[in-house]
Amino acid sequence: MTIAQLLQVVLITFTIGLSGFCFMLARRLRKLNDLETGLGGAIAVMTSEIGRLEKSILLAKAEATAATQALADEIERAKQERAFWMLQQKFAEPGPQRPNRLQRRRRREGAVADA
Repeated sequence: MTIAQLLQVVLITFTIGLSGFCFMLARRLRKLNDLETGLGGAIAVMTSEIGRLEKSILLAKAEATAATQALADEIERAKQERAFWMLQQKFAEPGPQRPNRLQRRRRREGAVADA
């Protein structure tokens, strides 16, 4: 057997091995891209879940915005009520006031000093 024939045998052997590898790789790729059991199915499920989550996020954002607006309205109403109450207190008829502690103490000390 000559070197040329030996190289042809080796080349044929590598070609057969490479074709087997390509066949196996194509079969694995087909399984991977299968829409029901492979990666394609997982991608399809994830895509639908992403759409569902985006809708949920938009709904939560809308609810948070509405709650924020309602809270701001309540705070504004409370501020107005407080201002109204302060005006009422300011212009209300002052009733008979009891002297506070300091005033009573001074009166007592003044009465004791006079005696």
